[in-house]
Amino acid sequence: MTLTAKSLSCRRGDRMVLTGVTFTLAAGDCLILRGPNGVGKSTLLRVLAGLAPPAAGSVEVDVDQIAYAGHLDGVKPQLSVAENLGFWAGVYGSGPPIATLQHFGLTDLAERFAHNLSAGQKRRLGLARLHLSGRSVWLLDEPTVSLDAAHVALFEQAFTDHCAGGGIAVISTHLDLKIPGARTLNLGQFKAKSTAEANPFLEDFV
Repeated sequence: MTLTAKSLSCRRGDRMVLTGVTFTLAAGDCLILRGPNGVGKSTLLRVLAGLAPPAAGSVEVDVDQIAYAGHLDGVKPQLSVAENLGFWAGVYGSGPPIATLQHFGLTDLAERFAHNLSAGQKRRLGLARLHLSGRSVWLLDEPTVSLDAAHVALFEQAFTDHCAGGGIAVISTHLDLKIPGARTLNLGQFKAKSTAEANPFLEDFV
């Protein structure tokens, strides 16, 4: 299993945000995306996930092996924690979510309706579905938002275990996650130039 970005350019709306993004990840690799807000981390993840087309370049990956977690938790508020995970287990064809409940510290919350969860608990529930997916490539956009230190550590271990088992993870975060062997890619170096920067003769007209 590999994930390769070749000279990738990404557009947000009608504005180019990234150009020339290139990297290759193999089984066991973890890549941390860095850069200031607005640089294009979320946009790049959506392109890698196949949710938005690249403006140029290409992504090489088995799309059936991708599990994507964006800013929304993907939680059905009218279902309990156990029912939410049971729904995703059915989608992915995985077994009963008992081990996932335990792994993500959700056992005591199993019968609680999702609309009664705190923001951090909803985030844990939303991310727990990755554990059920059985997919090799995890793409995560700010996965530790709303989590306290103890649960950040829990997810650090989950990401570490995933990669140690031959998975691939690409994570956008501002935190210094403790994931052994993780590489860092600062997207600032791929920031697309504005019209004025690309052609200073036009700066009076933009």
